[in-house]
Amino acid sequence: MEKRIGIMGGTFDPIHMGHLITAEMVRCAAFLDRILFIPSARPPHKDGTRTASPEDRLIMTEYAVRENLHFSVSDIELRRNGPSYTVDTIAELQSRLDGADLFFITGADAMNDLYLWHEPKRLLRSCRFIVATRQGVPLNELLLAEKFTEEERRHIQVLPTPHLEISSSSIRTRIRSGLSIKYLVPSSVEEYIKKRGLYREHVKEL
Repeated sequence: MEKRIGIMGGTFDPIHMGHLITAEMVRCAAFLDRILFIPSARPPHKDGTRTASPEDRLIMTEYAVRENLHFSVSDIELRRNGPSYTVDTIAELQSRLDGADLFFITGADAMNDLYLWHEPKRLLRSCRFIVATRQGVPLNELLLAEKFTEEERRHIQVLPTPHLEISSSSIRTRIRSGLSIKYLVPSSVEEYIKKRGLYREHVKEL
């Protein structure tokens, strides 16, 4: 039975090699049995590029992880009606994965804003956080000490990861500009994007 499961949430619009490399490095460093990728709901992009549908994002994520036996995908947040909060996702996963230790994987920038999340203290007590840090984005330990108790902060583990200049927004921009995204995303995701004609149009302002 799997005892240590990493949770990697994100809009994955689209999922790219940076997500996969970070997940695999964290899996190995933290001795995780599996990484569960969870595409989340999201508002329209502020950069003006068209978004992929929840179904497209789910399929791209499934394509991206299928070559790694330690990776899997859940649509738990896409199926939920109304607001979707991480604390509710963790609670539902705990009920499904009885006895498993859950490790929520996030970046330093998101961790610095954790106190703004829905029920952050309950969330921090309900699972462990693995913070994948990279050069140039430090963890604000003074802020965390101000917002959370020492006991709560014991649930935070920091793991340095390489800084990769890859982002979903830059990939969308490249597609809109007719540039190659080869090696930025898995080949199966690249083919799916081409087949579906994703991200090609600019969203017109109303």
